[in-house]
Amino acid sequence: MTLMHDAPRTAIRAERLTAHLGAELFDVDLAAVAHDDELFAQLRGLLTEHKVLFVRDQPISRADHVALARRFGELEDHPVASSDPDHPGLVQIYKDLDSPAEHYENAFHCDATWRECPPFGSILRCVEGPAVGGDTIWVDMVAAYNALPADVRTRIEGLTARHSIEASFGAAMPAEKRAGLHALYPDAEHPVVRTHPDTGEKILFVNAFATHLTNFHTPDNVRFGYDYAPGASELLNYLVRQASVPEFQVRWRWTPNSFAIWDNRCTQHYAVQDYWPAVRRMERAGIVGDRPY
Repeated sequence: MTLMHDAPRTAIRAERLTAHLGAELFDVDLAAVAHDDELFAQLRGLLTEHKVLFVRDQPISRADHVALARRFGELEDHPVASSDPDHPGLVQIYKDLDSPAEHYENAFHCDATWRECPPFGSILRCVEGPAVGGDTIWVDMVAAYNALPADVRTRIEGLTARHSIEASFGAAMPAEKRAGLHALYPDAEHPVVRTHPDTGEKILFVNAFATHLTNFHTPDNVRFGYDYAPGASELLNYLVRQASVPEFQVRWRWTPNSFAIWDNRCTQHYAVQDYWPAVRRMERAGIVGDRPY
């Protein structure tokens, strides 16, 4: 594959934004990266290192947005949000003044863990945003796992959790439609601690889509019924709350044609909904991932 743009190759410059995760990129044209092996290899390496990448002033086409995401893998639609009709997999997250009130994005979550194979990652673009507000927060779940007390890390090793679209997106639907959504996307079960396939790092892998621990009720964990209910749910809630620790976070203020590229396997994010009555329109290309282990 050859370079499709006239600009010469240069090393992509990355400036770290926090001690744990996040870097802003400079000297980069994402349209060029979408069509050049060497530039893409640089980008992929920086993503592995920093977990989430940010870049401003990228007025690229939707076709190049999709082409860049497809360098990582195939794209996936969302069963609730619509996609651009000319670019399947480019999900439109449009919040207008007449948009229905909903609160799915403003919870710390890892995208689509209700799938058996949650996304590898996403590339998100700000098409239009408020003058202030509407930031997004990302969280390093490797750092969150490493900071857990040693006895908690021992206790959760080998545990699995159930993740549900029915209990999240489906909960606001009429019963029949909710049941239909569950039939199409049955609850998925994932390890509470997953391993990053590229780095081998341990990741705390529970979030707002996790409903309960599925293999907690064993003789080692349960002496009395209270150890399981509410004991197991209290443990899960404690683990989910780790994403809210500021020391593990980076916060990004959007501007038009700014992008975020993140590794969904080892991060969570939270879209701050503090901008009404302004408009916020985002377009996201989500990349198919593998089964967590």
